Amino acid sequence: MVTENLKNVENKICQACKRCGRDRREVTLIAVSKTKPVEMIQEAIESGTSIFGENKVQEMLEKQELLKQELPEQELQWHMIGHLQRNKVKQLVGRVAMIHSVDSIRLARQIEDEFSKKNKMAHILVEVNMAKEDTKFGIMPEETEEILRQISQFHHIRVHGLMTIAPFVENPEENRVYFRNLHKLLVDINHKNIDNISMDELSMGMTGDYEVAIEEGATYIRVGTGIFGNRQYI
Repeated sequence: MVTENLKNVENKICQACKRCGRDRREVTLIAVSKTKPVEMIQEAIESGTSIFGENKVQEMLEKQELLKQELPEQELQWHMIGHLQRNKVKQLVGRVAMIHSVDSIRLARQIEDEFSKKNKMAHILVEVNMAKEDTKFGIMPEETEEILRQISQFHHIRVHGLMTIAPFVENPEENRVYFRNLHKLLVDINHKNIDNISMDELSMGMTGDYEVAIEEGATYIRVGTGIFGNRQYI
């Protein structure tokens, strides 16, 4: 199932890139493996996937250890895409390629503190609540520049761009406005030339709307159900 689903997702990514005149290499697929067993992740790896996204720190670390035992030579990249509690940050040092969900200056300060202790660089995206939903994490769009200017003062954090989680909708076209506006925000901030801030990455789009997100400039798409099937709650 996973292999066939990955082929289907890859085909849709290619079609979306073709529609908007983008190079397929501009879009990175993150296979969202939260709640999924290691066996399914192994099938994805065998099908050529090496970049995975997890919501919970402990679950990610446990899977990393299991996969090291099963596939010791396999180079994998792990992205933290879920809401991150400050008391979990220290566990991520040296274990995560990118943190997509930095949603406050307090969290950024904690990341700076923990990564500085081991002289490591944290690579992050700032999460923006583009739809301004009460149920979602993320900073407000109008606060983004100020937050970024504060984060730019930290020496062990490198900001690579922005992330958003769009509303759950039946028609993905309804989310186009949020993706388009996040891209505009990224371009506007890039023009400010803030030191230590690179606005190169846009993490947006999930199983239901990643094709629209690609058309609006996504460089990371986070696909779980489309690859692994419906979520298993553990």
